[in-house]
Amino acid sequence: MHDKTVTQLAAALKSGELSSRELTSHFLQRIEKADGTLNSFITVTAEQALNQAEAADNARAAGKAGKLTGIPFALKDIFCTQGIKTSCGSKMLDNFIAPYSATVVEKLNAAGTISLGKTNMDEFAMGSSNESSYFGAVKNPWDLTAVPGGSSGGSAAAVAAGLVPAAMGTDTGGSIRQPAAFCGITGLKPTYGRVSRYGIIAYASSLDQAGPMAKSAEDCAHLLNVIAGHDVRDSTSVSRGVPDYTETLNAPLSGLKIGLPKEYFGDGLDADVEKAVLEAVKVYESLGATVREVSLPHTHYAIPAYYVIAPAEASSNLSRYDGVRFGHRCDAPADLIDLYTRSRAEGFGDEVKRRILIGTHTLSEGFFDAYYTKAQKVRRLIRQDFLDAFEDVDVLMGPASPTPAFDLGAKKDPVSMYLQDIYTIAVNLAGIPGISVPAGFSNGRPVGLQILGTHFAEAQLLNVAHQFQQATDWHLQRPAFAEEIA
Repeated sequence: MHDKTVTQLAAALKSGELSSRELTSHFLQRIEKADGTLNSFITVTAEQALNQAEAADNARAAGKAGKLTGIPFALKDIFCTQGIKTSCGSKMLDNFIAPYSATVVEKLNAAGTISLGKTNMDEFAMGSSNESSYFGAVKNPWDLTAVPGGSSGGSAAAVAAGLVPAAMGTDTGGSIRQPAAFCGITGLKPTYGRVSRYGIIAYASSLDQAGPMAKSAEDCAHLLNVIAGHDVRDSTSVSRGVPDYTETLNAPLSGLKIGLPKEYFGDGLDADVEKAVLEAVKVYESLGATVREVSLPHTHYAIPAYYVIAPAEASSNLSRYDGVRFGHRCDAPADLIDLYTRSRAEGFGDEVKRRILIGTHTLSEGFFDAYYTKAQKVRRLIRQDFLDAFEDVDVLMGPASPTPAFDLGAKKDPVSMYLQDIYTIAVNLAGIPGISVPAGFSNGRPVGLQILGTHFAEAQLLNVAHQFQQATDWHLQRPAFAEEIA
């Protein structure tokens, strides 16, 4: 059962071949056996999951089941989930029980899906390796000495290891696409505003976006059908109709115009990654697509602009964690200032503190215009680069990461870690959608192909990704670790 896609499992449930309770129990057993090694979950909600599964089976028996009724999945521990600990991978929120559920969670519950628990993540989504979590690093099921990527590394590892058929992640600068690439699964970052951010603990409000992580593009299409749409509780949610993303999956690619940004194929790109991406592009040519080189001239400004804007927003968003109303509180504070300073010093990890300090500095008097305002002007130029490129091509393709998954503990300094997101960050600055799909291996570790589209082009991206997966079998490969779990 764990090798099947969401689409296949939905068909098995519909036919009566499986019950939701059987399916849920199977995945809970796999989590119990394997997650002590992977560390991909922070919280497992077994009792709640079995109750939801029984309700799903009853709904199916009554003829009230939807397409995804009874399908298990997992939530990155950044989605508020009523009555369940929502920690954001931080000591600061280790004692926080969410009093309400995020819109994404509500929609998945309404669709009859089964939440198995909350997955591990870089603290407050700040990281590219899942090593900054208060709950310890997650391991990559393809190689237990490697990172799974971040910050949605727990979700990616759980899907790759067959502990869940699908999971929800969030992407602020590549945090769905990069771990999807490292773990050999499919991960979709929708257009900013396509999926409600209500109830998602904020890192950088103008960049954060939720999206699905699964074995295939088809699975992601089914999940996006559920979670996409306008939400009056989120002022950044776009009021725009939601198509059926599965309807155009099988559209032919004849005449598709693909752009290869020359800035994505320069120094720093691993040779094996480049080879895998270019081989994938050849597959598209065989399917009738045409390819041309394009330029995104401001790409090299993406990382410096991001690491001004994102920390500035993080500094503001994380100011609410002061030990007063919720979250970690220091013992026996001497006064209010002592309460604030010690609660925050004890509750936040090093990477979060680093970004708060950067953000506070860039927002301070005398530096706001020099750094933050200038970074926002650069952001506009980056967005315009993409808009100009999409006047000539339908999609852009390139690597999701400059290297395959690196070893645990290999990146010691922050800058080398930040450079892992060099091909993903600009997408969030521009607000466009992107998807990573498995496209090969480098020394046994997966390589991801990143496909980018213009705003609200998710249907086209899913179609392009699906057609590649119909012509190749990279997405069908499973790590030996997944098969070793009895």
